[in-house]
Amino acid sequence: MYQVLYRKWRPKTFDDVAGQEHITTTLRNELQNNRLNHAYLFTGSRGTGKTTCAKILAKAVNCLNPQNGNPCGECEICRGIDNGSVMDIVEMDAASNRKIEHIRDIIDEVQFKPAKCRYRVYIIDEVHMLTTEAFNALLKTLEEPPGHVIFILATTEVHKLPQTILSRCQRFDFHRIPPDDIAARLLYVANQEHAELTDSAAMLIAAVADGALRDALSLLDRCIAISNNIDDKVVRGAAGLAGKEYLYDLAVSIINKNTARALEQIDRLYGESKDMARLCDELIAHFRALMLIKSVRRPRSILVMSDEEFEQAQTQCDYLSLADIVYYMDVLSRAYQRMGHGTGDRTELEMALVKLSSPELDATNEAMAARITALEKAVKRGITAAVQEAPVPPEQPKQEAQPKPSEEPAEQKPADPPKAEPEQEKPKPKPPVQKPQPMPQPSPASDLNEIYQNAKPFPQWVEVVESLKPISRTIAAAFSGTSAYESGNYLLIDSDSETAFDLLRMSGQRQQIRNIITEITGKVYRLGPYRRPEQKKEKTDPMLAFKQQLKDGGIEVVEE
Repeated sequence: MYQVLYRKWRPKTFDDVAGQEHITTTLRNELQNNRLNHAYLFTGSRGTGKTTCAKILAKAVNCLNPQNGNPCGECEICRGIDNGSVMDIVEMDAASNRKIEHIRDIIDEVQFKPAKCRYRVYIIDEVHMLTTEAFNALLKTLEEPPGHVIFILATTEVHKLPQTILSRCQRFDFHRIPPDDIAARLLYVANQEHAELTDSAAMLIAAVADGALRDALSLLDRCIAISNNIDDKVVRGAAGLAGKEYLYDLAVSIINKNTARALEQIDRLYGESKDMARLCDELIAHFRALMLIKSVRRPRSILVMSDEEFEQAQTQCDYLSLADIVYYMDVLSRAYQRMGHGTGDRTELEMALVKLSSPELDATNEAMAARITALEKAVKRGITAAVQEAPVPPEQPKQEAQPKPSEEPAEQKPADPPKAEPEQEKPKPKPPVQKPQPMPQPSPASDLNEIYQNAKPFPQWVEVVESLKPISRTIAAAFSGTSAYESGNYLLIDSDSETAFDLLRMSGQRQQIRNIITEITGKVYRLGPYRRPEQKKEKTDPMLAFKQQLKDGGIEVVEE
């Protein structure tokens, strides 16, 4: 009969246990120094090795030839425990044996000495499921058991245990296994099973397992059933995951408020039999990654993703605030909670995407907070630039003021015709006031030359480039190593890279740079390229240059 991988490759010694060195080292030292406790409590999330370590400990305390605190696995006791023929090791599931009668049976049995082993070991799994009466019946025996009895309690919900039980046990907290340790174990198992597993596929399985090695081995078992050459595509198919490209495309649709495209992508994924609840959970995890990139100083060590995916995530972060990301996660989390309770999963996800693409449809407090944050950001960064552009509108008031004198003479003409002529002469002085025409002065070459000649180095430019890094690494990289010059209201940027000037031509990127400059200096500048003095060249006639080349080549040129 075929044996599943998580049972076949269950660790036999403490050295084989992955990711729990803080526990296995302590247990080995206790065994070597013969400092055994009468009651142990193993707690932690699923698949982290609680029951496995309990069975290894039960073998180690009874092994006839222990090796550095590990069971030998070859003696009669070790083999008997593995095949279940030794009756002195009792494993009980408290979820199905939770009543006081079951605990009384244990209390009666502990009085008898073990038949083959040195210790009678009771492993009680999911101990938090015991009733209050069962806990009370176990207290006295747990506190002062006979010298030949060891209790090992295991649970995933330690907060449900009474304090009287906790105080009588030596507690070990099992951590979630790091993704690197899970991936290393998966690669070893796949090699032993004669399967080809890529490193990226192993990391993907580790990410899906969420710290549970048993779940990772179960997923690897499914992948091997599909193909012996396991890559990311096989893992996604076995786990029912949406491809990462779909997640990034969905996120882009949400950021760009493109409702139609988002719904089309959901329809395509649904047609490919993608699980909508799992897709929603993946979207939440994706925005969680963006939240960590926004909040944590070194997020790369926390996030499990490839370098290319990390770069794409950083790019998306440039277009979102932390409030936006938290709002997206909240809407998706509420949709995930409602899935499976009446409305179809696809409908819930579609409604969530519509809310994210059209925030005005969401009337929750979180949506209002996100919209207020966006308005505050617009006021802080956008109004300053808008006020600075205010010198252009004065042309409109002056044009609106002109009709009033023309209306007055129209009303006064019938009553007092002689005064109509002086009234008409009054608008004549106004053309000199119409000096908005000098505004388009940057076009003449003489004024441009004055701007370049009066340009002085701008010392705060290095600080501006550094301040751009948290907002956009792309912009900061483009302007790294550049310099800037100040000339009146102009800030001229000197760069050898054309990428920097391409960014300046984009209104959105230019506004971000201008906002940073305003925050640092308190002034609003007009941005433009700097023309170096040495780049100025005298204008030469192309025909004269051509004639000179002919003369230099010995060809006589006849000038008419």
